[in-house]
Amino acid sequence: MVSDGNYGEVYPDGLFRVIKHVRRYGRPIYITENGVPDATDRLRPAFLLSHLREVWRAVSFNWPIMGYYHWSLVDNFEWERGWTQRFGLLSLDPETQDRSLRQSGRLYGEICHSDSISSDMAERYAPQLLDTLFPG
Repeated sequence: MVSDGNYGEVYPDGLFRVIKHVRRYGRPIYITENGVPDATDRLRPAFLLSHLREVWRAVSFNWPIMGYYHWSLVDNFEWERGWTQRFGLLSLDPETQDRSLRQSGRLYGEICHSDSISSDMAERYAPQLLDTLFPG
């Protein structure tokens, strides 16, 4: 699956592989700027659930994951592409500066509040992932 503007492939296993690779340095791992441009929020809920599952997988191996920071809280101006790519958990109207919470923002809030990902969240926000995230 490819994101808006052919920004890149959505590949959650790649995050796990990078974590596995860098853990050999024996340093704390902070995952920063992990996100996807998605103006309609059709990919981002599944992106969040699937990528955070990979972070959980790494943590379950006791690898030193110290933080995860989604990119970005609010849509922002990308220097190379202007306002054409929307990364935010909140949408931003550049003309009025009005902000509104996207579905993915609600999901991320639930995840942060509960410190977990549940089958209920998957069913409500990305039902296509339910069998992948919670097999059996």
